[in-house]
Amino acid sequence: QVQLVESGGGLVQPGGFLKLSCAARGFSLDSYVVGWFRQAPGLEREEVLCLISNDGSVYYSDSVKGRFTISRDNAKNTVYLDMNTLKPEDTGVYYCAADRDSAAYPVAAVRTLKSYEYDYLGQGAQVTVSS
Repeated sequence: QVQLVESGGGLVQPGGFLKLSCAARGFSLDSYVVGWFRQAPGLEREEVLCLISNDGSVYYSDSVKGRFTISRDNAKNTVYLDMNTLKPEDTGVYYCAADRDSAAYPVAAVRTLKSYEYDYLGQGAQVTVSS
């Protein structure tokens, strides 16, 4: 079965750290652009938080720049999201998404792609930042 599976979510105090993983099953992730999206409680899914191209180029939105780091390990067929200095407003369900055609474009152009326009979307991982 072809799918993306997120893991690593949980409850963390403000200022804390969490690491999310996005593992691809049934296909090779190394030719895909991968993005992370967030959906806060009661709100629609946000624009992409960050993304990484197949050549390692990255993009970060202003809301996470300097705090979050996206990386990929093609040998493990997995993309990671390191989240530092977490804030209560980072609370939400985090989704990873993968798109193959976007690999042909600079990451700055891919940032406008909506999550539903990606080829694959994971089931989401809950992140709660609260004291």
